[in-house]
Amino acid sequence: MQAFLKGTSISTKSLLTKDRGVAATAGSSGENKKAKPVPWVEKYRPKCVDEVAFQEEVVAVLKKSLEGADLPNLLFYGPPGTGKTSTILAAARELFGPELFRLRVLELNASDERGIQVVREKVKNFAQLTVSGSRSDGKPCPPFKIVILDEADSMTSAAQAALRRTMEKESKTTRFCLICNYVSRIIEPLTSRCSKFRFKPLSDKIQQQRLLDIAEKENVKISDEGIAYLVKVSEGDLRKAITFLQSATRLTGGKEITESVITDIAGVIPAEKIDGVFAACQSGSFDKLEAVVKDLIDEGHAATQLVSQLHDVVVENNLSDKQKSIITEKLADVDKCLADGADEHLQLISLCATVMQQLSQNC
Repeated sequence: MQAFLKGTSISTKSLLTKDRGVAATAGSSGENKKAKPVPWVEKYRPKCVDEVAFQEEVVAVLKKSLEGADLPNLLFYGPPGTGKTSTILAAARELFGPELFRLRVLELNASDERGIQVVREKVKNFAQLTVSGSRSDGKPCPPFKIVILDEADSMTSAAQAALRRTMEKESKTTRFCLICNYVSRIIEPLTSRCSKFRFKPLSDKIQQQRLLDIAEKENVKISDEGIAYLVKVSEGDLRKAITFLQSATRLTGGKEITESVITDIAGVIPAEKIDGVFAACQSGSFDKLEAVVKDLIDEGHAATQLVSQLHDVVVENNLSDKQKSIITEKLADVDKCLADGADEHLQLISLCATVMQQLSQNC
């Protein structure tokens, strides 16, 4: 019996030793784990207000509030990718610090449920909470919370109307920041309660500088022509430019990023193809025109992309003002029909037929 007990104790000890060994190995492997890959858009998002590019007026107001001045209700509007959400998040982090940030900031996006019921319950309940004016690190902290309503132009008019009373009643404890692309879709009673700031599309120089900084930090090889073309393709949207840069880096696998790589990544129709469409329109042959349009669609190019690029070419072309106005009016009609779900092939044939009709007048 004793021998049996001794045997069990030995086996138990050996098992414990094995378990400890496994745990130690697991621990060491956990330490050696690489950091999770983060999209560059998030990795290089401004961490403080000073890092926000090209929006001097907003930065000046937020800096005053960081120095102790009161913060008004804010309304940020402008094109996508210009830094609206990044600016208010950076300001909130500086105001409240990393610990209080999650407790003091309520962020609701278009993907969240933001109907009238949510405004009456979730937003109202959060706004009614009172907060202290101190931080754990001893720095002064404003005695209010921030509610960020991103893409507020997608909220219903009823939900926006329910919000205005909450904004008035809870002004002592809560500040609201509405973010949208189209300020005309925000009801007048809300816009009159906020300080409005328009975010401008970023200049080419600012975008190039930011993209070169990221390329240097990530050891990406990219030509000057590649950077210039990347800025042109992104149309003032820095978020889009950074995403294209990361995608191009993954595609090339360490090789230099050129203009042709960015063309493939961005889904831009090559200039030769656009010239081919114009040549087919000038030929006056409907068969050639139909063949070119069919090739474009078969190669997977988006009709909306052709409409956008064709507009730029028409404006720069040596056509009369009357011809340009007729073609651009047709471009607008086609764009609307495509947005409503019309057939791409038929719409492009219709558009190119109008272009052919106008170009044939020059002959």
